[in-house]
Amino acid sequence: MADITVAIGEKEKEGKITITIGDKEDKGPPRLTFELNARKTLEGNIVIRDHPDIDVIVMPQKNKVLTIAKDTLNDDVYDSQNRLFKYLSKKGIIDLSSIRSGNIYGSLEASYIAETFNGADSAETVVFGVGKFMEEERPYFMYNAKLEDDELERLTHPEDTTSLGDVPHQVRKGVIPVNPHSTYYRNTSYTLSDKTGL
Repeated sequence: MADITVAIGEKEKEGKITITIGDKEDKGPPRLTFELNARKTLEGNIVIRDHPDIDVIVMPQKNKVLTIAKDTLNDDVYDSQNRLFKYLSKKGIIDLSSIRSGNIYGSLEASYIAETFNGADSAETVVFGVGKFMEEERPYFMYNAKLEDDELERLTHPEDTTSLGDVPHQVRKGVIPVNPHSTYYRNTSYTLSDKTGL
């Protein structure tokens, strides 16, 4: 039976774990290797933290996949959970009828099929499926992060020009005086009625 090999990366890749699927002695087809930001708990669960909205927990002892919100619970979190479980169900990894809310607020969990197929371990298959989902999602959340950075840059460093060109700074601009006790405010009703003819 194939094992999950977890090797902690170099110092430059702090926090990344390389996951290799397949036996090292296997002389057959090439093994699959990809990097995930993942941790293995003392209980044996694998926590995958690559997604910006959710954390995915694979629980081999209970044959479950649990997703929880990272920071805040909003519509993006539920959409990400929904996309993950739809992806895993289309690949035949989880049972679609087993998706339900978990005992943590805002979490979703599903049971995965615990039988082996062609000698593949079910926990390896789930981790591989989640890894492929993260690869497909990565361009979308990189694009969203770039949009947020651009908007922050636009707000913190605005341009000093308008469509009409540069606007010079003056001591007094506009028609409303700064002092609210000026004659403009006291005589407003009189001046407006004179101008309108009422």
